[in-house]
Amino acid sequence: MNYWLVKTEPEKYAWSDLERDTKTTWDGVRNFQARNNLQKMQQNDLVMYYHSVSEKSIVGVAKVSQEAYQDPTTQETQWVAVTLVPEQALAKPVTLEQIKKEERLQNIALLRQSRLSVMPLTPEEFDILLSMGQ
Repeated sequence: MNYWLVKTEPEKYAWSDLERDTKTTWDGVRNFQARNNLQKMQQNDLVMYYHSVSEKSIVGVAKVSQEAYQDPTTQETQWVAVTLVPEQALAKPVTLEQIKKEERLQNIALLRQSRLSVMPLTPEEFDILLSMGQ
């Protein structure tokens, strides 16, 4: 199993939207590194759901229910999408400030590549973030 973090602006598609819809197509990614990460996602991988810009916090855990397929928002075949389903909301959001202060998370991609919208997490990083949200 692999672990990931995806970023979204809550004003565009919030965790509550994913819970309401019960699944979503994670599309519209137009960065090659983020696209490559989408291509590596496997069914049942777990995904931290991060609200960017206004909230800057992890609010839930989603699961990959369908692996990479042609992004339906474009005819360009180089872009892919995956389907995510909600797994669990975090009891409390894990803020970017908390992540920055956690010594064990100093190498997390969220801090090193802050503009990347789809990024891998190590199992240890995932577990730390999950425990911080309990």
